[in-house]
Amino acid sequence: METYAIHKNAMIAPRKARMTMDLIRGKSISEARNILSTTNTKASRLISKVLESAIANAVNNFNANEQELFISTCYINPGQVYKRIKFASRGNVDRRDKRTSHIIVKVSDGKEGK
Repeated sequence: METYAIHKNAMIAPRKARMTMDLIRGKSISEARNILSTTNTKASRLISKVLESAIANAVNNFNANEQELFISTCYINPGQVYKRIKFASRGNVDRRDKRTSHIIVKVSDGKEGK
């Protein structure tokens, strides 16, 4: 069966977070945990929390074996954009876009659910 976890409106740009997400796609759970723990980025900390939530959903809700789980799909979609202003030179005003992300991680054990 396949279970998932979502973190909506994570305060990180999708472009930056996708670089870390590409490292763990299709890997086993233990391998993905090792990669995320040794990668020193904000995205790795956010993704590891979502991964742990997806694992907990599979183990607690469907009695899955944690050693058999692997990451079936994981992706990052853009969330809403917060528009902020920054004062520039000569009395001008620039717009700074604070981009957010929706982080989705799905884990599976390769078996069909009910």
